[in-house]
Amino acid sequence: MSMDKYLIEAIAQAKKSLREGGIPIGSVLVREDIVIGRGHNQRVQKSDPTAHAEIDCLRNAGRVGSYQNTVLYSTLMPCYYCAGAVVQFGIKKVVVGEAETFQGAESFMKEHGVKVINLQSDECKQMMREFIKNHAELWNEDIGR
Repeated sequence: MSMDKYLIEAIAQAKKSLREGGIPIGSVLVREDIVIGRGHNQRVQKSDPTAHAEIDCLRNAGRVGSYQNTVLYSTLMPCYYCAGAVVQFGIKKVVVGEAETFQGAESFMKEHGVKVINLQSDECKQMMREFIKNHAELWNEDIGR
């Protein structure tokens, strides 16, 4: 089975964050088969607790008018903060690489009419498992533990 081309782009963003010394989570925003925003977690790099991958992606997309026909891709299930942005902006579909290492806010998004698709990517799972194993303190800070 081939991997989704937009998840591949989100993974590239996650790897960019890792190379920069950050948390390996990446995101892309797609409209009509065109990537209109890319982002990666930059909490460490910018010393900014709000610089999550999905938020960075939305910031980089800029003002796009309506989000009705967009799809947000993320390597990891969005947290409640990022899920709130999804709901607030009316993004109706979120595709994630995995939710095994972090369950996130899937039920919250679904309760608000967002279609959530989990691709259960082995690459995403392995990337997060390795990061959590090697940087548990940083990961726990990221998820508020």
